[in-house]
Amino acid sequence: MKPIEISSHDARAEAYVHGAHVVSWRPTPADERLFLSARSRIEPGAAIRGGIPVVFPQFSTLGPLPKHGFARTSEWTLVDSGAGFATFQLGASAATLAIWPHEFIAELAVRVGGASLEVQLAVDNSGDAPFEFTAALHSYLRVADVQQVRVRGLEGLRYRDSTAAGIQRVQREADLAIAGEVDRIYLDAVNPVEVREPGRVTRANMTGFRDVVVWNPGPAADATMTDMEPRGYQRMLCVEAAIVGTPVRLAPGERWTGTQALTAE
Repeated sequence: MKPIEISSHDARAEAYVHGAHVVSWRPTPADERLFLSARSRIEPGAAIRGGIPVVFPQFSTLGPLPKHGFARTSEWTLVDSGAGFATFQLGASAATLAIWPHEFIAELAVRVGGASLEVQLAVDNSGDAPFEFTAALHSYLRVADVQQVRVRGLEGLRYRDSTAAGIQRVQREADLAIAGEVDRIYLDAVNPVEVREPGRVTRANMTGFRDVVVWNPGPAADATMTDMEPRGYQRMLCVEAAIVGTPVRLAPGERWTGTQALTAE
């Protein structure tokens, strides 16, 4: 299974039709901004550990479906591509209808150029009954040392702390430092989020996605993950555009669109 190269004159990304999964983004040739575990399984039925998994139609275990839904382990179709862009599509099938009885068309558009990577997820209700879903672009950002990272743009937001049975708290600090396992769903996030580390910044702007997830497994959980490279948690931080707190409800014929734009600064 080979990735599809998405290149502009000044930047490069790679994605698989498996999961419509972006696995690499280089705003410059020497600057990889996405983490991909060296132990990741890139094969039918498996979820790729790293890059930008597409979470749909269920976030995490918040529902009856397999964790994070089926989009990230499904085979999508490449429907269009050109200089700096590629578009993938996934529709209902016998396999999806068996566990989620709704007709839909999901489209993932990837655009790369300059210092930015834009990923847009669109979902159409192509059936004759309404449905609800949650979703996320589960972005694994590559960092040099997660202990040196500070996340800015979350101050004052309510969040569900998934490491404490989902209890709601409020972010009081201007900068979030990563110490041990962190698994938070920030609700109603409206500002850009910056992942700051010595020498560089990655900025995330979200449109359509109302929430932001910040996740790092920490050393204990990392050691139990068979598809995570040794001490991989030190070199990654997930900052995810998400729609979790209030699920999207689509009537027949309606479309929802959410976009995450990452910028290397």
